[in-house]
Amino acid sequence: MAFIDKARISVRAGSGGNGAVSFHREKYVAAGGPDGGDGGRGGSIILQVDDNLSTLMDFRYKRKYTAGTGMDGQGKRKFGKNGQDLVIKVPRGTLVRDAETNEIIQDMSSSEPYVLCRGGRGGWGNSHFATPTRQVPRFAKAGLPGESHDVILELKLLADVGLIGFPNVGKSTLLSVVSKAQPKIANYHFTTLFPNLGVVWVDDGVSFVMADIPGIIEGASEGAGLGHDFLRHIDRCRLLVHLVDVSGSEGRDPVADFDAINAELQQYSPALAQRPQIVAANKTDILENPENLERLRAHVEALGFPLLELSAAAHQGTRELVQQIAQRLPALPPVRVFEPEYVPKPPAPGDAASLDIQHEDGVWLVEGAWLQRLMANVNFSDYESRMWFDKVLRDAGVFKRLEELGIADGDTLSLDGYEFEYQT
Repeated sequence: MAFIDKARISVRAGSGGNGAVSFHREKYVAAGGPDGGDGGRGGSIILQVDDNLSTLMDFRYKRKYTAGTGMDGQGKRKFGKNGQDLVIKVPRGTLVRDAETNEIIQDMSSSEPYVLCRGGRGGWGNSHFATPTRQVPRFAKAGLPGESHDVILELKLLADVGLIGFPNVGKSTLLSVVSKAQPKIANYHFTTLFPNLGVVWVDDGVSFVMADIPGIIEGASEGAGLGHDFLRHIDRCRLLVHLVDVSGSEGRDPVADFDAINAELQQYSPALAQRPQIVAANKTDILENPENLERLRAHVEALGFPLLELSAAAHQGTRELVQQIAQRLPALPPVRVFEPEYVPKPPAPGDAASLDIQHEDGVWLVEGAWLQRLMANVNFSDYESRMWFDKVLRDAGVFKRLEELGIADGDTLSLDGYEFEYQT
């Protein structure tokens, strides 16, 4: 199974139902009245963390998601049924980015659901428009369209400790020894094709999450090998455990390997390169040349990193490593949670000619998709917001077109369910 940690999807909330035009008729009742009900609210798109998911595989085959549409209102003041919300489940640690700007909309690290797109409001039935002078309103409001968005989902694993190093240095073996995780293990490069997580229990009330990151190779920060796809998963790790094969069984130089991995971290993210590290010299049980171990020790300790000797396969030194990790973690900052940086753009005004303007029962009805989107972003209790709205309509030529059609001072103007007294 391939590991999918990035996906682009399109989401659209449901539109609101239309309001109804209806009049009460009952035997022996002389005067009825408008009784059209409101349309139902459109369903919203909601993101929810699911800890049973570990990849974004589901989004590889399905890219478009649409919530339910609200039903239209009916007579006898019957409201339309609300559209069904669509809950999209994502792995914990998924970043939601705007596809156009790449800005972060939400970090799905907590268990709180997040409303990505809100459903459109249902339209008002004609019962809302009855007044002492307008007793037979023969019009209602259409429902608002739901919000839509193109987003990129990017999975950054939530782990306290990240295991890094070249392929086949024993990361998966170590994870399987210190936790109950069961990663695939074999004696060839790139056995690990996707990150594995394991919970390491140290003592009563003391535990941490460890991630086995697929092997990094030289050039990974530029896209070589598997490393580029998975370097992002180390972003949240509070502590890095750098495994180095000192056995010499593959003819590698441990000092050169150590420097190469750190160079890749530096090129990918200078901040990541400064993350605290514990260097673990692995496969000491089959060490061919003790000089390799001593050269590595002198090199890393000169850089300020502690070095531990271990053999994950022989279960030697693993307990000491776990205890040192547990001692270091309380003093380190918590797992990073990314702050939202995306600011929705206000809807762009359209052309006055695209609006539908009708004169019904003494009311000037103005409708249009861009007007609905615009009014959804106006706070009519705020003076500056109202003045901005007035300017947008004037600049778009709405008032000019109304005057050409014959609107006069004192006439009632209905914009998306809001009524105003028109003044030039």
